[in-house]
Amino acid sequence: LLGASVNVNMDSVTEIFLKLLFLLSVHNWHTAVAGNKYNCDDQLVSALPQSSFSSSSELSSSHSPGFARLNRREGAGGWSPLVSNKYQWLQIDLGERTEITAVATQGGYGSSDWVTSYILMFSDSGQNWKQYRQEESIWAFSGNTNADSVVYYKLQHSIKARFLRFVPLDWNPNGRIGMRIEVYGCTYRSEVVGFDGKSCLIYTFNQKLVSALKDVISLKFKTMQSDGILLHREGQNGDHMTLELIKGKLSLLINLGDTKTHPSNAQINITLGSLLDDQHWHSVLIEHFNSQVNFTVDKHTHHFHAKGEFSYLDLDYELSFGGIPVPGKSGTLSRRNFHGCFENIYYNGVNIIDLARRH
Repeated sequence: LLGASVNVNMDSVTEIFLKLLFLLSVHNWHTAVAGNKYNCDDQLVSALPQSSFSSSSELSSSHSPGFARLNRREGAGGWSPLVSNKYQWLQIDLGERTEITAVATQGGYGSSDWVTSYILMFSDSGQNWKQYRQEESIWAFSGNTNADSVVYYKLQHSIKARFLRFVPLDWNPNGRIGMRIEVYGCTYRSEVVGFDGKSCLIYTFNQKLVSALKDVISLKFKTMQSDGILLHREGQNGDHMTLELIKGKLSLLINLGDTKTHPSNAQINITLGSLLDDQHWHSVLIEHFNSQVNFTVDKHTHHFHAKGEFSYLDLDYELSFGGIPVPGKSGTLSRRNFHGCFENIYYNGVNIIDLARRH
C-alpha cells in the first residue's frame, strides 16, 4: 500500500487537500506531449518516412503507397493498387496516438485515376479497426472529380488513433483507383493507467470544499473483458454509486441505501452502450446537478431526474477507480475488478492520473 498527498489550487480560491492511494498494482503509466487544442491542424503525412505507408497492393513499384503524399509527383504520381476493387486500402502509421481533425485527397498526378468516394478506418494497434461514423451512421466521404484538385474535409468530430486507413468505394469509371492524401491534426495529450484486474485507484478529497449538489466525472476506457467495475463510491448508510461493465454494456447503479430512510424508488439502474469490450476507446461522462443526472457513453446521453433524496446522498468523499477496495462492500463480492486501460480521468476538473503519475 502506497500513499501520497499534494496541495492543489482549485477554482483559484483556496488550497485543498488531495490524497491518492494505490491498492495492489496500478501500473503502465504513459504521458504524451500536450497538443495545441486551439490549432490542431498540422500537416501530418508530408514528413512521414516511406516505412509509414502501406497498402493492400500496388500496381507497380512506381505506384507504391509511399508516393501517396498530397501534391507530390514522384514515381507515377500517387498510389494505385494492382486491381481496382472495393477490397483495396491505403494505410498510414502516424507513429503515436494522434488527434486527427481533417483529411484531404487527390487523384494520381496527370492521370485518369482518382477515387470518387471512400471511407476512413482507424486503429491504435493496426489490427483492430473501427470505422469513422458521423451522426451515428456509416460515413462515406466524397472524393475527387479529377486527378489534381484537392478535396479537403474537416471532420465533424476528431479521431484519436495511430493508424488511419483510406478504403476506396468508387472511382473514375474511365480509369482506376489513384490516391494522394494528407491528414491534419496534432499530438494527442494522453495520460493512461493500466489495471490488471487485481487493482484499483483510490482518490480522497476534502469534503468541506466539495458541493453535494454538483459532481462531474469523465474518463475513457478500453478493454477486452466483458465485465468489470469502472468506479465506485459509497457512504455509511448503504448509499452507493457504481459504474460497472456487464456483458459489454455499461450499467450505472445508484442505490439510496436504507429503505427506511428512502422508502420509495431507492434504486436506479441505467444501462448504455453495447460491445464495449472491443479493445477500442470509449468515453464516459457522469454529471450530477441537484437531482438531475446526465449519463453519457460515446455521445449517447440518458437524462433523468433521480427521485427520493438523491441530492442528499450520504457518500464518502472518496472515489475508487477500477474496482472496489474492500471485497464484499455493498454486496459486491462476486464482481470483478477492471482489466484494461483508463485514459484522462477527471473528477470536477481534477486530473486524477496526472496527480497519481506526479505523486
